[in-house]
Amino acid sequence: MRRRIAHWTFGGIALACAAFAAHQGLRLHESEHVNAAVTGARASEFDASIPQARFARAVALAKAGEFDAAIKAYKSLIAERRDELRPDALFNLGNLYMRNALANQADPTQSLPLVELAKQSYRELLRLQPADWDARYNLELALRLAPEVEYEIDESDEPPEREQSTSTLQGVRIDLP
Repeated sequence: MRRRIAHWTFGGIALACAAFAAHQGLRLHESEHVNAAVTGARASEFDASIPQARFARAVALAKAGEFDAAIKAYKSLIAERRDELRPDALFNLGNLYMRNALANQADPTQSLPLVELAKQSYRELLRLQPADWDARYNLELALRLAPEVEYEIDESDEPPEREQSTSTLQGVRIDLP
C-alpha cells in the first residue's frame, strides 16, 4: 500500500514538472518569436501584429529623428491599453515631446505646446503608476519649463469690496458717499 502511494505521488510530481516544463517551453518559443520580430522592427520589414515589435519600431523612429512617425506609433500603442507596454509608451512619448520642446526652445510658440503635451503624458503615466520616479522627475522638469499658474477663486457669498478712489476733478467734494 505504501509503495502504491509513493508511486502515485512520484507520478503526480513528475506530471506537474512536465506541465511546468511544457509551459516554460511555450513561453521560450513565444519569446524567440517576439525577439525575431523586434530585430525585424529595426529593418524595413516588421511584424505589426506583435506590440513589442511596434514599440521597438517606435523607438527606432524616435532615434532616427522621425518625430511624427514615432508619435503615431506610440499613440497607437497607448490606444491599445495593453498593460505591459502602455506605461513605457507614455514615458517615451513624453520624453519625445520634451526633447523636441528643448530643441525648439528659442521659439515659444513651438516649444510650449510640446511641453504641455509632455506634461499630459507624464501625468497619465503617473495615474497608472504613481511610484514611477522617472516620470515624476521629468514632470517636474516640464513644470519648470512651463509653470502652471493657479488663480485663486473667491467662493464666498459676499459681494466683492468696492474700491474707493479719490477724484481728481475740481469742485467735487470728497466727503460725499
